[in-house]
Amino acid sequence: MAETEREMLPTDCAIIHEIYDNGDAQEQFEYELEQALEAGRSIIIIEPSRLGDETARWITVGNCLHKTAVLAGMACLVSPWMLPAKATNFVSIPFGTASVACATLYGVSWQFDPCCKYQVEYDTRSLARLPLHTLTTATPVVLVRREDKYRKTLHNVIAGLAAIYLTYKFYHWCAQ
Repeated sequence: MAETEREMLPTDCAIIHEIYDNGDAQEQFEYELEQALEAGRSIIIIEPSRLGDETARWITVGNCLHKTAVLAGMACLVSPWMLPAKATNFVSIPFGTASVACATLYGVSWQFDPCCKYQVEYDTRSLARLPLHTLTTATPVVLVRREDKYRKTLHNVIAGLAAIYLTYKFYHWCAQ
């Protein structure tokens, strides 16, 4: 690595280089990514397009589950105050169920995955600070570590409140 490249790289950055030096290159790329994720690197640059695309999709699905849990939970909790009483159940129950299901699926599949602590970086100003011109690919996937404690707390609280609301509704239906 050239001296100027070292100066430009953040100290806690990992680059998964696309070097095919043996028959198990894809497995080697995955191993290097897993090591970087487990080490908690602040920035991970993935050159191999297949691995980068798979990782970006995995993060996108996790983000979608999180956002769905939050938005559906909010719709469930707000609908009793915003809609007529006859329409409330048709909105709050499906949205509440979706919120609880998404939060549960996220908790089971993503919560303990080290990849959930990362987001794909798309900001060109942030990307311009990285030495991407030294890579062998023109379209690397850049992962940036972000604190997700508040994000997880938000969707768990909202999904929990939606679950309490659903339990309350079903209790009233059974009690009648």
